[in-house]
Amino acid sequence: MLTKEQLESYWGETRFLMVIVLFFWFLVSYFAAIISDFLNKIVIFGFPLGYYMGAQGSLIGFVLLILIYAKKMDEIDEKYGVKEE
Repeated sequence: MLTKEQLESYWGETRFLMVIVLFFWFLVSYFAAIISDFLNKIVIFGFPLGYYMGAQGSLIGFVLLILIYAKKMDEIDEKYGVKEE
């Protein structure tokens, strides 16, 4: 069982990680759409980069965010002794 101070520290780290992940989620989701006119000037394998980022790049970014979040949460859980088996 965690003390009150440990619990507050645990949730503080968890909240900070969540804010960071949501910031990068925002960048992956909206930033590419906002600058799509610029990205469409770059062509990869016959497709505009804006299209590629919408169709493939954002999905890769989301999967990477999930993997990074899971790894970091495991580290935080292990640090505070609440890691699941």
